[in-house]
Amino acid sequence: MDGYRKGWAVRYLREAKAELTAAKKTPYMAAGFIMEALTKAQAAIYYSLGDPAFIVPIVHETLHTRQNVEEPILNFLVEIEKALQQWAQSPKSDNEKTMEQVNDIIEFTSEIVELFGGESS
Repeated sequence: MDGYRKGWAVRYLREAKAELTAAKKTPYMAAGFIMEALTKAQAAIYYSLGDPAFIVPIVHETLHTRQNVEEPILNFLVEIEKALQQWAQSPKSDNEKTMEQVNDIIEFTSEIVELFGGESS
């Protein structure tokens, strides 16, 4: 990954972690912070893989055609997109459980960024 994309991937990952921390500290505003954390984790992966302008359409097409996905990272991106769409339509009331799930997503995102970026983030 080139320096430009690596910089954006690391930045979005850092921001996703900050959004999750904010959600934990301000439960009454958690829904918005959780959405932002997921969106930024997704963006971090997009930048790790290449140009988001090329990757986003692939994810959306895969999601809308409901294709079986054997590629693990593409499958993960499709699952994040599904979660974002579901969350946008009906935010969950169990913020604690949702924050744990988002934390797991961010941890996996961190591994992807590290894998493609070549260093710890």
